[in-house]
Amino acid sequence: MKDRSEQLRRAVVGALALVTLPALGQQASEPQESRTIDTIIVTAQKREQSLQDVPIVVTAVSEQLLKDTGVKDIKDLTILTPGLLVTSTSNESVTTARIRGIGTVGDNAGLESSVGVVIDGVYRPRNGVGFGDLGELERIEVLKGPQGTLFGKNTSAGVINVVTKRPSFDFGADVELTAGDYGAMEGAASVTGPFSEKVAGRLYVASRERDGFLDVVRGPGPRTEDEDVDRKFTTARGQLLFKPSDALDIRLTADYTDRDENCCAAPQAVLSPNPGVIQVLTAIGGPNSFRNPADPFDRVAYSNRSTKQEVTDKGASMEINWDLAGLGGATVTSITAYRNWETINGQDADFTTADILYRNPDGNFGNEFKQLTQEFRLAGESEKLSWLVGLFYADEDLDSRDQLIQGTQFQNYFIGLTGGAASPLVTLGVLTPGSYPANSATKDVYEQSSKNWALFTNNSIRFTEALELTLGLRYTDESKDLDSHYQNLHDGLGCTQLRANDTLRNLAIAGNAGIQTLYGIGCSVTYADPIYGNVQTKQSLDEEEWSGTAKIAYRFTDEVMSYLSYAKGYKGGGFNLYRERNGIFFLPVGTPGLGPTVDTDTHFEKETVDSYELGVKTQWAGNSLLVNGAVFYQDYTDFQLNTFTGLQFIVTSLPQVVSQGVDVDFVWFTPLEQLSFQGGVTYAETTIEDFGGPANLAFFRTERKDDTLSFAPKWSSSLSATFDQPIGNSLLLRANIGARYTSEYNTGSNLDPRKIQDAMTLVNARVGFGAADEKWMVELWALNVTDEDYYQVLFDATLQGSSTTPGASQSTLNGFLGAPRTYGVTARFKF
Repeated sequence: MKDRSEQLRRAVVGALALVTLPALGQQASEPQESRTIDTIIVTAQKREQSLQDVPIVVTAVSEQLLKDTGVKDIKDLTILTPGLLVTSTSNESVTTARIRGIGTVGDNAGLESSVGVVIDGVYRPRNGVGFGDLGELERIEVLKGPQGTLFGKNTSAGVINVVTKRPSFDFGADVELTAGDYGAMEGAASVTGPFSEKVAGRLYVASRERDGFLDVVRGPGPRTEDEDVDRKFTTARGQLLFKPSDALDIRLTADYTDRDENCCAAPQAVLSPNPGVIQVLTAIGGPNSFRNPADPFDRVAYSNRSTKQEVTDKGASMEINWDLAGLGGATVTSITAYRNWETINGQDADFTTADILYRNPDGNFGNEFKQLTQEFRLAGESEKLSWLVGLFYADEDLDSRDQLIQGTQFQNYFIGLTGGAASPLVTLGVLTPGSYPANSATKDVYEQSSKNWALFTNNSIRFTEALELTLGLRYTDESKDLDSHYQNLHDGLGCTQLRANDTLRNLAIAGNAGIQTLYGIGCSVTYADPIYGNVQTKQSLDEEEWSGTAKIAYRFTDEVMSYLSYAKGYKGGGFNLYRERNGIFFLPVGTPGLGPTVDTDTHFEKETVDSYELGVKTQWAGNSLLVNGAVFYQDYTDFQLNTFTGLQFIVTSLPQVVSQGVDVDFVWFTPLEQLSFQGGVTYAETTIEDFGGPANLAFFRTERKDDTLSFAPKWSSSLSATFDQPIGNSLLLRANIGARYTSEYNTGSNLDPRKIQDAMTLVNARVGFGAADEKWMVELWALNVTDEDYYQVLFDATLQGSSTTPGASQSTLNGFLGAPRTYGVTARFKF
């Protein structure tokens, strides 16, 4: 604790130094000769304001910088945003964003996102739903800390606010063509212009594909694809803008994206220290059924089953802005949107060429979200007051399907893992041929409906030209109803035979760890348990919650503003969309008071946060340098955590998690006219302050109080340098290099020490040459220039040991890898 406090104090002092040191050189500067930074407009408070007037930590990224750094989706955005971490796991739709170490693991659709994604005012229900080609961008704003007043719902850690380009009444057309390594071929085109004096339109289309980042050893199949983590998608976005008068505009938007890819196989990263696991896999699947010794960054995966993923994302929205002269210049805004997002996935669930467990891409494994949202806002402004009141409504239907299929070698693997010929399963004659029949499966369906409505207000009172108070309040009412239908496409004979054997059962009751592990594979893994045969349950959840904010800001001079803020955030409770069980799993069904039963209550509690910030926003050297800093403290109650143990997904609540630290951001137009910088640093200590007692021991294996949460690097920094050099009167050379540093962090929710991702630096670079008016431009680019090897996630391999076992971790670890170095050329044309 003492060391942590000392590091935090040093970070605070360093942040203050970064904010104030530019003053030392200000007197020597000559502001009238300096380039000035145009006012950076953001909508963090649902009205257009200068970044330097908003009492919130916001990283704002412009259209040009997004192009220069190759940002196409929210994962690309991390190169520009300190404190933001975005990872994907079992498929690209399972994407999780984290800010200041806080986020929600995305594999379980029952958990909502701590970091909200809002695109053109439309809230997306999960981070994966917002993961795709974002199209033509005006800017992206990353709001750090809970934004529980204005942005949609359930933003307990922050918001990624994406603002795309609107239709223009001036004609314009753009074409972008890209070719790169890994067979990358991309094309995008847009056109905008007027249909009449009152109507304008914009159309954007794109198609992108490349080969896979992983070579795949397929073994005996039936998989046919020999690559994985490839890309192939098309997207289209059309807009119409109606302006019947200067006081009214109506924007209609429709978009459609289709992805047909293969993702995500995962190479072996750490092999189980239990030699029995390795020997049995070798005996069942052959010596080339997995990588031994492990060498993940050879980028070879082992998979005999398909990892095909099909994702469709479509929707439409209507935004109306109407200036009401009769209400003193107030503006009413209405945003109506419908979204439909569906994913169908396949998975080789054992990540080897042995045929143990898999999921078919036949529609029985995937998710579909249907969402209707409506937001009304009424806002106005006078000399002393900026006011806003609003109503938000969301109606969301989630259809989640989960099927896990036993492969042709499951029973042989089970017997081999428990001793082969010497296994008690053999010596006691417990199992018969077909106890765990090939291709038997679960077929679970979860149908969840969620209705959320909220009333909110956000008001800024200017007592003087220097002193301003902002007060925001939101009342949220949320209800969720879940219908679960558990089905086994088999009779669970193997588990029934295990529970009926007196010798094994008595050894398990006596605490024999080996026999308990045997039951753990044959019965504890819920897909093998016959109690789930055709069981239907219903659950409901109703919540009411107040959230809001209070901010006091004082402008010392035109160049320096400081603020102190408090915010309360909220993320709704929900249901674990996975099988849960009560009772002792190795006892026969029906044992009074102790036998295994289906848990009909899989809910978890809502997550709340109290956040405090002290910030300062400054301008230096004649407005050629902006430096903003903040010290923050965020206290989370009932933090929602989801993990895969190697046997199943578990959702647990940590009573208290605290994230505290410092954010610093800057933009600098240097005295060298061609050169500019944008960057920042985040220092965050994100720790488990209250572990929650014995209930979490099976999840974590050991007490974790005072440990750092997963995916929470202490240090994160970014720096982007842009160099624009005119050549004569008609040509331009533009170069950009961007880098991001993160200190080490654990990628496992259960904090297995073997799941550490070491400190790393990622570098992107781009250099372009073309016309000064950008009518044409040719760019050479590279992403991950230094070919840094890194993991997105390390996880316990299915049925190959578990890191929740008491004592030393016994599991094999597989890894979802970060992208390797890629490079290519892009040509842009404007008409």
